[in-house]
Amino acid sequence: MFGIDDAIGAGLKILDKFIPDPAAKAKASAELRESLQAWDKAQTDVNKVEAAHKSIFVAGWRPFVGWTCGSAFALHFVVIPLANFFMVVFKQPQVLITFDVQTLMTVLMGLLGMGGLRTFEKIKGVARTRMDEK
Repeated sequence: MFGIDDAIGAGLKILDKFIPDPAAKAKASAELRESLQAWDKAQTDVNKVEAAHKSIFVAGWRPFVGWTCGSAFALHFVVIPLANFFMVVFKQPQVLITFDVQTLMTVLMGLLGMGGLRTFEKIKGVARTRMDEK
């Protein structure tokens, strides 16, 4: 995963080429780190506001994507193979559906990674409660 430290490392490589003075380079590095951390905090604040919203259309997009990916995953790896199996058993033409599994897996793996982070938050005791559980 590409994080702030990776962005700072890439930025420092660029600074090395254009700023030879160590003091100026240290100042530019600190400014780069501050600006990237401010950007990350701003995105986190937006995410908190979205997640706390009472409307399902604002706070519900993550669950929607999760259910959509889960349904597509089940369709591709459970439903279609079982349907094909029974079609062969009953001597019927098989169901062939073209499916973009690569895109599905990219989104699904991202969601599973976020689920892992949520579990880590719960283990560390920093997870917030849901609005309806308060």
